Amino acid sequence: MPDTSFAALVRAAAQRLADAGVTDPLVDAELLVGHVRGLRRGEVQAAVVRGDVMSDADAERLDALVTRRESREPLQHITGTAPFRHLELAVGPGVFVPRPETEMVVQHAIDALLHAPDPQPIGIDLGTGSGAIALAMATEVPHARIYAAELSPEAHAWASRNTADAENLTLVLADMADAFPELAGAASVVISNPPYVPDAAIPRDPEVRLFDPAMALYGGEDGLDLVRALSTNALRLLRPGGLLVIEHGELQGAEIRGILERDGWRAAATHRDLTLRDRATTAIRP
Repeated sequence: MPDTSFAALVRAAAQRLADAGVTDPLVDAELLVGHVRGLRRGEVQAAVVRGDVMSDADAERLDALVTRRESREPLQHITGTAPFRHLELAVGPGVFVPRPETEMVVQHAIDALLHAPDPQPIGIDLGTGSGAIALAMATEVPHARIYAAELSPEAHAWASRNTADAENLTLVLADMADAFPELAGAASVVISNPPYVPDAAIPRDPEVRLFDPAMALYGGEDGLDLVRALSTNALRLLRPGGLLVIEHGELQGAEIRGILERDGWRAAATHRDLTLRDRATTAIRP
């Protein structure tokens, strides 16, 4: 009889995922076991130590999920959820899976909203995808009014699902280049994680290359077409002294600062993430 103990199943799943080139095979194996059984990762680890056994039906279900992950389908597509700061977001095909590095980028926007003098400061997320950035702002700065725009109907559907309960958040289906004309000159913060991969650059990770929507990845020949559009619209949307926050690739900071400075922004600065990679650029509306 096959060994269906948690320990054996986690070990076997981790080995299969390691052989497939998955970056964190043990973590993913534990999370997949937890998904099958409705357990948190720590509870799975405790079950391994106790010597708990899984039913044959659950073991078969786990095998099917591991097979999907072996094909490099994103873990978040398999479980249907992605963590982001204090949130648990619904994700799946058609929407960009939020990344841990974006959790740091959004802090710039949250801090600016918290320190804004307005009683109800306005924050705008252009190209919201799953709604991660907008929902983080709306829930962590509850006195703010948050507006989010997404052009992809598929991604907009996921964002709508994730933000449905946020009473201080307005979501629209619109292009980041000209969204929210009615808010001209009113926003304290505009933030975006725009598509910034050059059209000819092919992402290394199969999870990104095969599963993230192209519309969320590619930004023209140099990857910065949407950054240019964002700079122009954010100048219209922000009040004087308002903050623009842009997430980008680690080698794009200097070019983005150049775009912003030519457009008339003040104090353009690029910020590193915890791995010391340039990850975000901010600027002040004159």
